Amino acid sequence: MLRVAVPNKGALAETAAQMLAEAGYRGRRDSRTLVSVDNRNEVEFFYLRPRDIATYVGSGAVDLGITGLDLLLDSVTAAEVLQELQFADSTFRFAAPQHTITNLQELAGKRLATSYPKLVGDFLEKQGVAVHLVKLEGAVESAVRLGIADAVADVVSTGSTLRAAGLSIFGPVILESTAVLISNPEIAADKATAVTKLTKRINGVLAARNFVMMEYDLEERKLAAATAVCAGAQAPTVSPLATPGWVAVKVMVPVAETAEVMDQLADLGARAIIVTAIHAARL
Repeated sequence: MLRVAVPNKGALAETAAQMLAEAGYRGRRDSRTLVSVDNRNEVEFFYLRPRDIATYVGSGAVDLGITGLDLLLDSVTAAEVLQELQFADSTFRFAAPQHTITNLQELAGKRLATSYPKLVGDFLEKQGVAVHLVKLEGAVESAVRLGIADAVADVVSTGSTLRAAGLSIFGPVILESTAVLISNPEIAADKATAVTKLTKRINGVLAARNFVMMEYDLEERKLAAATAVCAGAQAPTVSPLATPGWVAVKVMVPVAETAEVMDQLADLGARAIIVTAIHAARL
């Protein structure tokens, strides 16, 4: 049976559980449950601390896991990234009181507070900058004000939390992180089919989230021009209408391009343009 580690709480947990449910897997129904068995799909889910998942996967205690790329890189583990999952995006940056430290070189020899000492330490080592790392658990914004650090390295979204603490961002981006599916590099051969099944299903969920189905009516003579606007995953599905010279067209469109494609199709004379969500897909 394939063993998969899933975040038990935090920002990763809810979306990871939803993704697995959309992929057809049966997860836990009670947030206090630590282990859930999906006999139909022959998968056993273990609900663990996100920060510990890379360690469990790397040791072979579980076969696969869902965690953040940041947490993987901050761990000492043999686990490898199998694929990105396109959620829980975050950016890691340096910050210090305004005008005190303005570039990476000025950070040399200073005290740097972070909850990701390995991740940040490895980055600084590659940059040739030596610092005194101060490891903290959780938020680090108050470290400078409380006098235990000269600067911090932390996750940045809008930067408002850092500004509220009197800090300004400086230097290069440390990491653009995202949720990832990770694997043990030595998974048993008899589990290969289950791994392939899970990854295909997850890719189906991602495809469904990244595309919409667009349907419209159009004069047949304009079909080539409409196909040039959006050809779909392979080619549009075209059906004749009762009105001579008209066809009904169905095509997959990237979510980000939906409005622009609708505008262009309308300009071509398309009518009854309808957009619907896709529940699941295989591309």
